[in-house]
Amino acid sequence: MPEVDTIDRGICRSNKTCCAKLEVTDWLSDIKSAIPHEDLVEVRFKNTRKDYFENVNNLNLKVGDLVAVEGNPGHDIGLISLMGELVTEQMKRHRVTLNNNGEYRKIYRHAKQVDIEKWKEAISLEHQTMIKSRQIVKDLRLDMKIGDVEYQGDKTKAIFYYIADGRVDFRQLIKVLAETFRIRVEMKQIGARQEAGRIGGIGPCGRELCCSTWMANFVSVSTSSARYQEISLNPQKLAGQCGKLKCCLNFEVDAYLDAQKDFPPTNITLETEHASYSYLKADIFTGTYWYAQHGHGPSTLVPVHVNRVKEVIRMNRKGKKPEKLVIEKYDGGVKELDTFHNVVGQEDLTRFDRPKQQDHRRNRNKKRNPNRNQPQNRNSGNRNQRSRNSNRNSGNK
Repeated sequence: MPEVDTIDRGICRSNKTCCAKLEVTDWLSDIKSAIPHEDLVEVRFKNTRKDYFENVNNLNLKVGDLVAVEGNPGHDIGLISLMGELVTEQMKRHRVTLNNNGEYRKIYRHAKQVDIEKWKEAISLEHQTMIKSRQIVKDLRLDMKIGDVEYQGDKTKAIFYYIADGRVDFRQLIKVLAETFRIRVEMKQIGARQEAGRIGGIGPCGRELCCSTWMANFVSVSTSSARYQEISLNPQKLAGQCGKLKCCLNFEVDAYLDAQKDFPPTNITLETEHASYSYLKADIFTGTYWYAQHGHGPSTLVPVHVNRVKEVIRMNRKGKKPEKLVIEKYDGGVKELDTFHNVVGQEDLTRFDRPKQQDHRRNRNKKRNPNRNQPQNRNSGNRNQRSRNSNRNSGNK
């Protein structure tokens, strides 16, 4: 099979799949299933577009093969990205396109040399077509944006992906595009999140965007997800590269909601004998509320366990005021846990500036002669004592 230099199609020069958008790891590839399954194949096209086809001709296919598949009309060229049992699981996440009879579309054959050359020519026209179509949209004064253009493998049709806030009458636009490029035109509306997934990029977490790697269905995100997680409502930090709220704000909301089921309300002021305290922030998973005294600002933050907060609220409702806000009974729940231990100091940046330690030769000698500094045996001690006494007596004489 000839080499293809189109990384955006998910193909490397070695004719193998590379890290393409929405790539799936087939962890069942080395396991033969005893359950018969339909001969369905996942085929990847440009960016995040995938579809599922049936191998009706019983072709000998493998992941990474370029195949000619049924189009509407004509045929398209795609790359096989997944085979086996996981295909049916992936079909639950992605939308499957069927033909007019309600059946799966078919895989015709392996892509021939002529098919690949025409496919390459179609790919080379996509960027130029997108730029020119944007100018046409501007001339027609339509409130829309052409985000991407994808040609079909036989170069007879092109899909124009556009973004629009409201309804757009693009009937005149389709006529102009068809006359200008001499192709069949299909308009497909996408959202801002889908556009970010097609373009790709790196998120603030340092990883690839979720919409490019694994997300196929987009759920609406609201600012209440940030409130439940005690995140500052800063639009610059909450917005992703698509300009919308980050999808990852929804990932941990359920865990926060479960943790806050038994938490007391935060709009109640706590009264003690000496001061009044108002709620400022919370540490959800440690079960800690932080309160500040009235008139002192956030510099006098006091961590209070939620159980103690409930107890103080009950006392205030009965007209009682505790002497202290924090007591030893609940003090153990607000202590900071040690999460880092620098055992050997290897992470210290100033470890090379310290003076060198003493020479270890003495320790080595101790290991070699362990009885060197030990007291001598009793007989040798008596013998030395007698010799000292005899010298002392001779001196007296």
